[in-house]
Amino acid sequence: MSGGVSTDYAAVAAYLFGLKPHGSKLGIDRMRPLAAALGHPERAMPFVHVAGTNGKGSVAAMIESILRTAGWRVGLYTSPHLVHLGERVQVDRQSLSENAIVAYSQLLDTTADRLAIEGAVEDRSSFFEWMTAMALLEFQARRCDIAVLEVGLGGEFDATNIVDPAVSAITSIGMDHCEWLGDTIEEIAYAKAGIIKEGRPVVMGRLPPAAEMIVRTVAANRNAPLTSVREVYGEAVDAYPRTSLAGDYQRWNAATATIAVQCLDARWRIDSAAVERGLQTVNWSGRWQRTRVGGRLTILDASHNAEGATVLAANLVALQQEIGRAPVVVVGVLGVERAAPLLQVVAAHAKEIYLVVPAQARASSQAELEALIPAGFGGRVIHSPITKLFPGGDRCTAGGPDDVVVVTGSIYLLGEVMSRLETNG
Repeated sequence: MSGGVSTDYAAVAAYLFGLKPHGSKLGIDRMRPLAAALGHPERAMPFVHVAGTNGKGSVAAMIESILRTAGWRVGLYTSPHLVHLGERVQVDRQSLSENAIVAYSQLLDTTADRLAIEGAVEDRSSFFEWMTAMALLEFQARRCDIAVLEVGLGGEFDATNIVDPAVSAITSIGMDHCEWLGDTIEEIAYAKAGIIKEGRPVVMGRLPPAAEMIVRTVAANRNAPLTSVREVYGEAVDAYPRTSLAGDYQRWNAATATIAVQCLDARWRIDSAAVERGLQTVNWSGRWQRTRVGGRLTILDASHNAEGATVLAANLVALQQEIGRAPVVVVGVLGVERAAPLLQVVAAHAKEIYLVVPAQARASSQAELEALIPAGFGGRVIHSPITKLFPGGDRCTAGGPDDVVVVTGSIYLLGEVMSRLETNG
């Protein structure tokens, strides 16, 4: 786009997605000079910074809902989006418009050119860095009182880690993104603990003991007061806050969000009523989300790694108890390592399995997925394109007219399904 920015949103979006390969270089060496050239929007307001293997998006949404319920103007930055790019950047849950994306892209393109000429950066910014910059600029322009940032990958070397947060939260830690973060739970924990800042409070969700030890050590070394959900709420899920999002794990996330807002100083006026209302009205799509497609119950659930598969297993057990039979399950995953634990769970609870390939370069093929299904699975395994299963509008062809359908795996798969449900067919 350098040398002239299109005013056409489709062209701008295509260019932005073309920046994705640049994201393979972790670190904030490009983000710091970019933020400085933009006038340091990361210093314009307080932030709550949320990292974790799973649950960080849900916790960020819960924190945003509580703060907005308390009367504040709140920015929310999450990734990836489901259907529309602007979903990543929201103010009071209103997505960034296409016109704003074009305008910010023009500004960022000019700024990136200047930084390159000055030698301030070695190469072009990544897609995620540009989106992070857009979020910070939008939050500043809309005069947000506070903003909630979800980490994209890891923590220490994530583009969002240029902020000095009022509170940090680490929701969970599991074995995911090992090619970037490390091959042990301790290495991954250390990467995520990189968001902990000197003297700033940090909230710790339900972590494995080895990961918890690392987070506690980093917090102590940085004089950061640490609060653990286990210390506050114990182990029994019945003691945890309730939320509008389904599943016991969402109650653990609700506890993390509750403690995080309680760590803010008194001027934010976060009382128990705001916490309860915020948790009961939070909206976060694609997390055991129930909808009706062609009159049938259809559940959309992003479960894309081993930790998520454990949660999916509990949800599928509860679903079978509720409906009295096994559902049909549509699965599409990015990467065999992620797919293996997921297919084990799906095969244990599904009547039929439909294997699909999301439109992503890293998506596992149908043959790769089928090879991961245990030999003892007694149901049908069907290869199908997403376009056939969800041909558009209020239609789904998976299973029969009386079947419940669960769509699970990559969040990109859920986005494609939601996009097709929006069309007229």
